[in-house]
Amino acid sequence: MTDVQELTQVQQVTKVGGAIGAVVGGIRIGGDLSPAAVAGLRAALLRHKVIFLRDQQHATDADQLAFAELLGPVTRPHPTVSGDGRAILPIDSEQGKANSWHTDVTFVDRVPAISVLRAITLPPYGGTTVWANTAEAYRRLHPALKALVGELRAVHSNLYDYAAERPVVGGIDVKEETYRDQFRHLEFETEHPVVRVHPETGEPTLLLGHFVRSFVGLSTADSADLFALLQRHVTRLENTVRWTWRDGDVAIWDNRATQHYAVADYDDRPRLLHRITVAGPIPVGLSGDTSVVRKGDASHYSQVAEAAA
Repeated sequence: MTDVQELTQVQQVTKVGGAIGAVVGGIRIGGDLSPAAVAGLRAALLRHKVIFLRDQQHATDADQLAFAELLGPVTRPHPTVSGDGRAILPIDSEQGKANSWHTDVTFVDRVPAISVLRAITLPPYGGTTVWANTAEAYRRLHPALKALVGELRAVHSNLYDYAAERPVVGGIDVKEETYRDQFRHLEFETEHPVVRVHPETGEPTLLLGHFVRSFVGLSTADSADLFALLQRHVTRLENTVRWTWRDGDVAIWDNRATQHYAVADYDDRPRLLHRITVAGPIPVGLSGDTSVVRKGDASHYSQVAEAAA
């Protein structure tokens, strides 16, 4: 195994986009990485928001879990979907396609900090994933918009989870319907600050995505218009990176500073990836306000991670 202790060196971290994304070389995922390697990997993640590891064909579910645990305490697979019962959520095209911009699991108060996604079965074409930098999106906002969103709070709900809801042509098959039933057996609703302070970098980031139902105090129409405006800023092409998966790939993203979109352009070909998430703290806004639970108790899903000092 190659033990990488200088991940900040140019030859080990290669940017793939100006605003977001880098390939990190020299890492073989598992539970036996050195503290220096983990620290370097985390530094690359915080800087580039999403990092990609190639050639991880050796990795099993156990390797992926052991690796994720080096980054922090892991969550259960999902607040309502059982997955493997411990930590792994299969992202399976037979159960739905995540063709919508979102940050993972923002309908609970303890939004995951980091996601680790490993390719298992890939289609022969299509099936790319796109990530957007929500810290950079906030930085580029006009000062007047910053003043507006810095005081706003949004209600997030799991009524339309990316893993359970998508446009359907020709009806819903039995597997999708079963998955939706499992997803909906618990309801969650959480009020988050629209601008959260990243607990490690201190950067303001936009906490949005398709789980947002409304902005507190705004009408339905005004909420929809403002949401569309802000999402346009987040998902500008210059603020994104698009990844073409190949066998052995692992993607790791900072869920506190990104949104992502899995492009459903591979017809009915199978696509399967395994996701593990690392627990995060309750988001804190610019004025120190925190997220508030409206419906549901997510304590079974994840512990509340301690915020970085």
